[in-house]
Amino acid sequence: MSKTFRIIAKIDVKSSFVIKGINFEGMRKIGNAKFFAKKYFKAGADELIINDVNASLFGRSTALNLLKSCCKDIFIPVTLAGGLKNIDDVKKALESGADKVAINTAAVKNNSIIKDVAQMFGSQALIISINAKKISHNKWEVFIDKGREETGLDVLKWAKFAERSGAGEIHINSIDNDGTFNGFDYDLVRKVSKIVKLPLVIGGGLGSIEHIDKLLKIENIEGISVSSALHYKKLSIKNIKHQIKKNNFNVRN
Repeated sequence: MSKTFRIIAKIDVKSSFVIKGINFEGMRKIGNAKFFAKKYFKAGADELIINDVNASLFGRSTALNLLKSCCKDIFIPVTLAGGLKNIDDVKKALESGADKVAINTAAVKNNSIIKDVAQMFGSQALIISINAKKISHNKWEVFIDKGREETGLDVLKWAKFAERSGAGEIHINSIDNDGTFNGFDYDLVRKVSKIVKLPLVIGGGLGSIEHIDKLLKIENIEGISVSSALHYKKLSIKNIKHQIKKNNFNVRN
């Protein structure tokens, strides 16, 4: 495989703290966001996602300040996620140092934002983040508002729509597996990878090296986003990269 597989460290941020929960609930403070960002950069993460979980007006300015200060110290692509509602928010994020933005709720509420952002800033700057919850056999629903609000949207149809509308990448997060260390939702990943040609980044559930082996058997996966497994030192970026290499995938050293 010629493409380089990416390890993306994801930090969920509230004010200047990193927080983490299980299944998107019970958020606990873990530490200083800037410290974690720098730590994962030094440990060899290929990219960083800063997910602003309380993106109120106050939270948004806090996240932009954090983004600016982080980007002075780390030299890998950074994505800002959380509460980006319109073109103006995207512009501010990119001007504050983000290389990409990830949008979920706003895209569901206003489909045209995908096309608008892609046309104005380029597809490479736009990730559509999909928080997916299994609702029946072989059926997953898109959830918004930090996994609290159901939408009635089918994940597979929505992923296809996002691709057609100009998204550059799709980030699938399993709400059911998030923070559990029980492995990814492989059935969901297989289904999405069959219908979407865009780069796919998978998050939610990584807890052991074996989970990586299983994921890499699925086609079209170009990266994983990792949070709890790194925060709680279940795995290191070095471990993960070593395992990916063992599966004959390219990784950055």
